[in-house]
Amino acid sequence: MAVITTSVHANGLEYIEVNSKLCYARILLQGAQIDSFIPKGQAPLLWVSSADDYQPGNGIRGGIPVCWPWFGQHPNADWPQHGFARNRQWCHFSTEVQDEIVTLKLVLPLAAADRRFWPHNTRVELHCRFGQKLRISLVNINLDDHPVTLTQALHSYFSIGDIHQLIAKGFNGAHYIEFGAGPYVQTEDDVHFERETDRVYNGLGAVQQLHTPHGTIVVKREHSHSAVLWNPWVEKSRRLARFNDDDYLQMVCLEAANVLEDAVTLAPGERHELTTEISWQA
Repeated sequence: MAVITTSVHANGLEYIEVNSKLCYARILLQGAQIDSFIPKGQAPLLWVSSADDYQPGNGIRGGIPVCWPWFGQHPNADWPQHGFARNRQWCHFSTEVQDEIVTLKLVLPLAAADRRFWPHNTRVELHCRFGQKLRISLVNINLDDHPVTLTQALHSYFSIGDIHQLIAKGFNGAHYIEFGAGPYVQTEDDVHFERETDRVYNGLGAVQQLHTPHGTIVVKREHSHSAVLWNPWVEKSRRLARFNDDDYLQMVCLEAANVLEDAVTLAPGERHELTTEISWQA
């Protein structure tokens, strides 16, 4: 029988653990950030840097940070990168268990201070379905009387064993921007990693694969035609906070997103769900 418990990290961060016949998972209420997902009998899918000390107020370097209501650097340079949702406290409001599959739902209360960044009347929820696969939906509902535009991403860090042996597949024909240049056309299906990679893809198919020494990770997206593929490589790893110099060897980010021309505009009353599903290939 699935067991769901709430605990507090030694540094004060509250989290929910899921133990079932299908998986183990953990989600922090700060940022609604999943930092562990392990299907039973299989290797962990997500990666977190051992240099991260889980301090309140900092997004965790790994797992699945929620980037909302913008992705990347805001035009106002003083505003937080990747939005403010990943540093805020979310509220858990629903738990469902069916056939050992656990669904947790969280909502982000918008505080008065957040109105500086987001002066709109919206509701944002995260729905997490933990089974043999992990399925996450970032739900936006426009409760205002005018259209609202946002960008967003589920910033998934995957545990890939060895970046030199990683082959990412499923990119043929898509366009991407990298380091502010482009767009370029991806003319091969495979991506190999030999340097810092920071690509924002548009017009991308719904399924990609990460072929690792441990097996193949399947990454699916819904209501998303864009994705981010990132590995910091050597020099940037040395500059990143809460990140070991050699961490780049063990991780890659492949993020379900709505960015660039894939930005979401919601009419009054409209709802949008950005969804990603991750699993080991059977």
